[in-house]
Amino acid sequence: MNKLKIILAEDHNLVRNGIKMLLESQADIEVIAEADDGQQVLEHLAAGIIPDIVLADINMPQMDGISLIKAIKLTYPGIKVVILSMLDNEKYVMQAFMEGSYGYILKNVNESEMLFALKTVAGGDRYLCVELTETLLNRFIHQTSAQTEQEEVQVDLSMREIEVLHLVAEGYTNQEMADKLFLSKRTIEGHRQTLIDKTGSKNTASLIRFAVVNGYLN
Repeated sequence: MNKLKIILAEDHNLVRNGIKMLLESQADIEVIAEADDGQQVLEHLAAGIIPDIVLADINMPQMDGISLIKAIKLTYPGIKVVILSMLDNEKYVMQAFMEGSYGYILKNVNESEMLFALKTVAGGDRYLCVELTETLLNRFIHQTSAQTEQEEVQVDLSMREIEVLHLVAEGYTNQEMADKLFLSKRTIEGHRQTLIDKTGSKNTASLIRFAVVNGYLN
């Protein structure tokens, strides 16, 4: 059976030893090297100690986790990096994944989730720990709900205004709309301005966007 080979990078000895004991309690996982910082990880790699996964803290002296991700991606693209951190800030999570990390897990995850995360990444998939996933999902739901409430504004439009709104969306000029509806150009201009005022739109483009978002053009 091929073991999952890990290099563990963590500058706190007690934390690193605890994680190492956890990992090595698994028959299919082997910690092949340890490091205090990203620079030591690169030295191990240069010496031919090649893991499947580098499990690294994001805050380390000499070279931090983000810089390590960049360096490994550049020189050893086949090695996957998983960030293990106390930092649950969305900025760090997004930065890690954008730079090429395959996983981001918090240090307070339980044993089963850490092992699941490593095996998921070893299989070629990305992994974000449950706590962070729930936090980001709740934030996304809240932001989407707030945006929907803000955008889906019911405006009382007359049939003529809705008719003009459709023609605006189709790209008709004021004169073309006047000819089509048998109205004066000034009347069309009045309807158009009323639409902008009622919907709180800044210009024709935002008026059309309002119409699409609120279902007037369905």
